[in-house]
Amino acid sequence: MQTSHAQPIVQPPISIPTPLSSQDAWARTVRPLGTYAIQGIAVMNDALVALDSIRGYLLRVDPATDNATVINPCQVDDFVGATGLSIWQQSIWFAREENVYVCSLDDLTPQLFITMPYEVDGVAVWESTVYVASQKEGYISIFERQSRRLITRLPLPGVGIPNLAVRGEELWVCDRLEQTVYCLDRATGAQQLSVLTPFEFPTGLTFYTHPEQKRECLYISYAGEEPYIRDNPNNLEEPLELTFRDRTFIHPLYIQHYPNDRYTLSNGYLIEMSYAEELLPLEEIELNHLEWRIALPTETHRQKILRVEAIGLPFTEEVQDGQRVAVFHFHTLRAHERQIFGWKALLEVRGIKYALTPDDVDALPPLPTDFQTRYLVDDDYLAMDTPVIQQAAKEAIGTETNLLRKILKIRNYVYDRLSYSLTPHIDTPDIVWERGVGSCGEYVGVLLALARLNGIACRTVGRYKCPAKAEQHHVPLEPDYNHVWIEFYVPGYGWLPMESNPDDVIERGPYPTRFFMGLPWYHAEIGKGIPFETITTQDDGVDVSIGELAINHVRFTILGELPPLSAASQ
Repeated sequence: MQTSHAQPIVQPPISIPTPLSSQDAWARTVRPLGTYAIQGIAVMNDALVALDSIRGYLLRVDPATDNATVINPCQVDDFVGATGLSIWQQSIWFAREENVYVCSLDDLTPQLFITMPYEVDGVAVWESTVYVASQKEGYISIFERQSRRLITRLPLPGVGIPNLAVRGEELWVCDRLEQTVYCLDRATGAQQLSVLTPFEFPTGLTFYTHPEQKRECLYISYAGEEPYIRDNPNNLEEPLELTFRDRTFIHPLYIQHYPNDRYTLSNGYLIEMSYAEELLPLEEIELNHLEWRIALPTETHRQKILRVEAIGLPFTEEVQDGQRVAVFHFHTLRAHERQIFGWKALLEVRGIKYALTPDDVDALPPLPTDFQTRYLVDDDYLAMDTPVIQQAAKEAIGTETNLLRKILKIRNYVYDRLSYSLTPHIDTPDIVWERGVGSCGEYVGVLLALARLNGIACRTVGRYKCPAKAEQHHVPLEPDYNHVWIEFYVPGYGWLPMESNPDDVIERGPYPTRFFMGLPWYHAEIGKGIPFETITTQDDGVDVSIGELAINHVRFTILGELPPLSAASQ
């Protein structure tokens, strides 16, 4: 490990972005009153139209005020359970079960357009063409509107429930499970970009131009459930109950595409993160010349460090393998001493999705020599010399030689055989493999071992996730657990992220790839490939761990949503 000399902290002048105001008409979250599950959105004149599949409402919505008017007061039964809303000229299109319907704005009586062999999830119309998406079928079927003739079919880019929108020559798809929006060439289906949504369960999408700002906005609708604590006055002994309620809303999706660098950024947030240690030893111990190192947040494509400052005690800063580390110096740590010390960082964080394909990595330069000795070896109790892990490494990739396909096959192979569960401590990959259950850290150990045995350089990344409560601003949020994932290296390009276990959501697959070469906004990247926290002392014979000396305190505060990058640079 390469370590530079410790240097005092010098804060450069920074320009802190102003978070978006909730009153900005083009930036606000739209919450139509009386809605339960919006399963499609479209545009009609200067208004949004939302489809509530629970009540069967077609709602004309003002995105600046949330005002909603039911436009089908006498036909709601026809729209209960419907999805895939699309409006073209004077006609409304939607799907229900295996059927696609069309009705006029004047009549609103649905007329059957076509019946599909499988349940339909999304519908979009552009001029003489009708696009019909079905998760069960796995395709987008394209029909000629007048003759109802099937023209062709395009494969769906994700594995979840899709919805569709068309803009010019682009076909846009949102996927509920993938938490992703895709832009496709509507003639060929070629993927032009993909981008993570800031919230779970996207259910619809449309492009809307605000009449005053003349700014085009891509709106995404979301529908799901959220837990909350209900005060039940009828239960006198335990009145507080955990229950669930419907949660649905419409929010703008910001996209910043970097085609030359092969990645796309989405919505971001200004976050203050604090990490502090409270000295509270299990046994009284005195240590001399103690150095306590805590990794600092990392500058990446999706994460910008605006400011870092000390908590409690000052620190110096050093660089280990390109990673910033805070160093706290204790000349003597006395037996009864109590301290709180750490750092606080102001971060810009955004969602990111990389866009490399297997064809892009068919002819790669060789792995750098120093990477072979640092990222292909067993340097963290990975059990790479055990027969069970070596056999798993062979079975995972079979005869595959393409780097991207290899790492994805390894991930899916691990997902097939492991189930997620919190564990009291981290076991080695051979024990985890035999047990069949693992925590995020144990998933990481298995993934590292199998990837490295197959010649793929990879490293551990973490360390915490901000609670994904994007609308709770200026409220201290504490994560329940720490979290780790991995990065794998593509020679000639660089490091790419891959989550440890969050995509392991379907028994035996198919698994989403939302966090394969992608990270959501709420991940805090700290200490890539180096230990997050270490202590060293000059006292001989003293064996003490950080957990025996201190209790950590982690806090996130979301200060607001960041403006789109294009707007911020103007």
